[in-house]
Amino acid sequence: MKYSIFYLFAFLFIMSCSTKNTQSTSKTAIDLMVGTYTGDGSEGIYRLKFNTKTGELSDPILIAKTSNPSFLDISSDGQYVYSVSEDEEGSISAWSWNDRGTLDLINEVSTYGKHPCYIDEQNGFVAVANYSSGNGGIYTITQNGGLSKGGSEFQHYGSSKNVERQGEPHAHFSQFYKDGNTLYVIDLGIDQVIGYPVNNGRLGAAKTALVAEGGDGPRHLEFHPEKNLVFIVTELTSEVISASVDQESGKFIVIDKQSALPEDFTGESYCADIQVSADGQFLYVSNRGHQSIAIFKINEDGTLEMLATDDVQGDWPRNFTLSPDGDFLLVANQNSDNITVFKRDKKTGLLEHTGNEIKLSHPVCLKFF
Repeated sequence: MKYSIFYLFAFLFIMSCSTKNTQSTSKTAIDLMVGTYTGDGSEGIYRLKFNTKTGELSDPILIAKTSNPSFLDISSDGQYVYSVSEDEEGSISAWSWNDRGTLDLINEVSTYGKHPCYIDEQNGFVAVANYSSGNGGIYTITQNGGLSKGGSEFQHYGSSKNVERQGEPHAHFSQFYKDGNTLYVIDLGIDQVIGYPVNNGRLGAAKTALVAEGGDGPRHLEFHPEKNLVFIVTELTSEVISASVDQESGKFIVIDKQSALPEDFTGESYCADIQVSADGQFLYVSNRGHQSIAIFKINEDGTLEMLATDDVQGDWPRNFTLSPDGDFLLVANQNSDNITVFKRDKKTGLLEHTGNEIKLSHPVCLKFF
């Protein structure tokens, strides 16, 4: 009897350890979704595994064939994926997961514009920005996760200083504010950030949140996770603007403006993406041309201090992302067809190349899920 009890406890102990090890191992592998420019090898949206301990990436698996899904977003509950098709006749698609771990198309609707390049989902609505036609709008998510065929739209007009790039409006970014009551749209062509009040999926009258300096070409923005701050990256002048957000008017009040390039760099370069660490201490910006990630410390007063620029080990870093635990930064290098991985020091904000990378044709959007 004593031996039976001993073996029973031993068995339970081993099974407990086995279960714990299995759960621990499963948590080290998380999913990453990649949007691409299609043709020349790529066919659409890809999925791969990322090891949160080693920083290694698995080989990519095609999960949806679609044209130029250059930007993606995932629904708040993780059940649906929304993608743009950055084509002359722009469209956005809604996808659902199947039991094979790939995506099934729910529906595809027109964006009534050219080259949609940004999509954002929040509270049952999807917002999109069309770059070449300077317009966009909000679409309602239907009961099955699909998209309504029409929505509340905006259209920009005007031009700015850079004749080659700013002869007409270019809506490059559309994202809901934290509370979902405002949609902020960045227009590179007219050097403005515009806020639209949102009420049950309908857009109110446009309110100018920021007029950048002529020729700046603002592209993307990122809100601070805790403070009343916003950071805007300019594509044409490769700078970062920090500002406070007036809660009543929605206007951005500029605090600081810093170059994302080293002082001794004289070549051609264009900023692309911008991210803020989850603790709100550090800011990262990608430089296409200089082929680097610029690292900034965010000071208490909202000013910025450049710490370093790190080589991305690739060409044309259009998009990048921080891992959910903040330990790694991954870069999608569009022209060199690779995704590179950097270890991130949470205390200093600095990066170190891990040597890990995978090859994939024209990667341009990275989303963990």
